[in-house]
This record gives sequence, structure tokens and C-alpha cells, in this order.
Amino acid sequence: MSTENKVGLYIHVPFCAKKCPYCDFYSVSFGKKIARLYTDAVIRNIKSDRGSAEIDTIYFGGGTPSLLPVEYISDILKTITENFTVHDAEITIEINPKTVSPEKLLQLYNIGVNRLSIGVQSCVDNELKALGRIHSFNDAKNTVLSAYKAGFRNISCDLMVGIIGQTMDSLSYSINQLCEMPINHVSAYILKIEDNTDFNKQEIINSLPDEDLVSDMYLLMIEMLEKKGFAQYEISNFSKKGFESKHNLKYWKCLEYIGIGPSAHSYFNGKRTAVPDSLEDFIKYDRQIEIVTEENSTSFEEMAMLRLRLKEGLCLSDFKEHSERVISKATPLEKAGLVKINNDTIVLTPKGFLISNAIIAELIL
Repeated sequence: MSTENKVGLYIHVPFCAKKCPYCDFYSVSFGKKIARLYTDAVIRNIKSDRGSAEIDTIYFGGGTPSLLPVEYISDILKTITENFTVHDAEITIEINPKTVSPEKLLQLYNIGVNRLSIGVQSCVDNELKALGRIHSFNDAKNTVLSAYKAGFRNISCDLMVGIIGQTMDSLSYSINQLCEMPINHVSAYILKIEDNTDFNKQEIINSLPDEDLVSDMYLLMIEMLEKKGFAQYEISNFSKKGFESKHNLKYWKCLEYIGIGPSAHSYFNGKRTAVPDSLEDFIKYDRQIEIVTEENSTSFEEMAMLRLRLKEGLCLSDFKEHSERVISKATPLEKAGLVKINNDTIVLTPKGFLISNAIIAELIL
């Protein structure tokens, strides 16, 4: 069975020590008792019948998955291997630097976790404070170094662009600091103000860097990271050769994945489903409630939208009936420096990635 036929498994861990004011992901306060009830519910759902799915990526996202005691994570992983066929899996856990010790990192490595996604966000303490993060850059740096010492060789760090008070110089500093550490992947996001967050206030919005500056920051980031060996392979993701996120690539390539936990999403057996945002319901029922959001999600529009997020772009030989129309729409965009047309493949340029939503809509609608 090829990698493209194997399934990803996503576990949503809905606990946070403190809610970040810019985050709109579902999360609740952590407590060891509620975390055990949650873990037991995850285990029940893993055991429920899902056919003969073969798994090659496991991703613990959140929330703050690193708040879970290691023995709970171990119980979940053990149940996965007992109920799925697991093939040399990439096993990722998201880490908040303030929630792990060198001992915990070593324990995570020893139970089989082999990839970390560490929420650094910035290497400037004032910017971290502006984001409401509970860690300092020193905390983040020590976490990366401790993880490497524990044995991890697949480490990703998050970086945020467009933070209150951020400048081109401070972004350059953050990139240089990250690239001096033993990491091989960077997920870099432009700060977006979401409706149901504490950052959705006019005084916060007014204090953010303006659009032109954020655009310059994004282009600088691409240039600097690529010079340091981190190739851009998706709008917000950069890696050294061979260290792309196998799990996240499943989303962008329309490959199947199963989501477990409150607010988790799945694409499995041709359907897209979502679990309601309720830890109480997730714990209460033997099997999680799953609401079908799409019955047939392999339309050209959806696949094209996701493929155009990738640096490899959209190959129109897979969609011959749309090829002529899309190429004609892409031609003026190429003249404007927003896309490149390579035979029957359309790729967004760095400038195109900045306004990707508008370009994708123009190409596929």
C-alpha cells in the first residue's frame, strides 16, 4: 500500500494552561481528573470500528497537548497500535515551552513520539508578552535544546509575523535565532484577528503593523529561511530537505485522515465530518458525535484550492476538462508576477501567496 493510501490520525487535546488572546481553537482549562476522563474517551473512540485503516501519521494538536501526563499519551499510543496497522509513523505532539521539562521530553521520546512542534512564535520577549504567551524566548530555546539532547531529530518551531511591535529587524533577529538551533522545520503564520478572540478589539487592531509592512516581513522571511536551507513547500511552512510535515501534507493533498476529540475534523471514506466543540459531550458518549459537513469532497474546486497552497502547485493534467479555462485565467496573473505556469502546472509565487485567497478564487471559480 502506498503512502497516499495510508491514513493520518489527528487527536485534538482541548486543554490550555492559559488561553492565548489571538487563538480561536477550542480549548478548556486543564485538570488532571478531567484529562483522564478525556483520555479514556479518546481510547474508546480509537477502539470503535473504523474498518482496516492503515496509519502512517499521528498528530496530537490542541490546545496544548504537552499538558497531558506522559502516561496518558502512552495509553493513547498503545491503543492506536493495538487497533490500527501502524506503518513507521510520524508521531507529532505540539509543545508549549512552559509545559515540559527535560525529563518529560525524554519520556515522550521513549514512548515513541518522534516529532515535536514547538510554539516559539517569536524570539523577542516583548513580542511574546504582546501575544499573551506564558513563555520567554529562553524557555523556548531551552526546550529545543533539551529535546535535541533527549534524541529528537525532527523538530519544528512556530513563528508569527505581524505581531504588535514587530519590525523588520526584530523579525530578522527571530529568524536568525531559530535557525541557529537544531531544528529542521518552521511553520510561520501571519497574525490574523479572529472574531471570537480577545484580540478582536479596535485598539489591538490599530496597534498591529500595517499590511504593507506585513507583506514585506513575509517576503523577507521567505528569503531568509530559504538562504538558511528551509525551503518553502506550503504557504506557511518551510523545511529542510526530507522534513516536510507528512501529516499536514495529507490535508493539502486531500488524503484521508481521522480526527478524534472535541472540534476534530475527519476526511474518511469520502466524507468530511466534524465533532462538536464540547468536551462534556465527548466524554459523555461512547462514541463521539460526528456531523457530516460534506458528502463528496473531491470536487475540482476543493482539490485545486488545497493544491495551490503547496509550492508544487496544481497539475492540470489531473483535471483536463478545467485546464484551458484555468490557464487562460492564470496568464494575466503570471504577467503580474503572482503565479508561474510551467507546462500544465500552476504555482503561486511568494507575492501570490500573500493574496492567495483572491488568486485561488479567481483561478477556480
